[in-house]
Amino acid sequence: MEERKEAGNAGKKERRLSIWYILGGGILKEDFIVRHTRMLVFVVVLVFFFIGNRYTCMQKLREIDRLQQRLRDVRFEALSISSELTGNSRQSQIELLIEEQGIDLEGAKTPPYELYK
Repeated sequence: MEERKEAGNAGKKERRLSIWYILGGGILKEDFIVRHTRMLVFVVVLVFFFIGNRYTCMQKLREIDRLQQRLRDVRFEALSISSELTGNSRQSQIELLIEEQGIDLEGAKTPPYELYK
């Protein structure tokens, strides 16, 4: 009788190792799976949640990197425009531009003065 039980258990173990047993859904009938179905579903839901959360975080990090690069570019552009404006607004530069364009203007000979009340 013991030989029958061992033979029955050996046949059952072979069936568990079979790919067709797993893919056919036979593994879902096992006592362990049936008893812990809620916990397994909970773990699967958590795995999906964490994967989605990681994906969202990665997208936001890429967006932050892109915006930081754009900020650096805009700052550099603003700095270069500001330095160009400073250079062009010097009195000597303005006088040179006036002469190049042939405009008949001269610089003031007397310094400006303020009127007080």
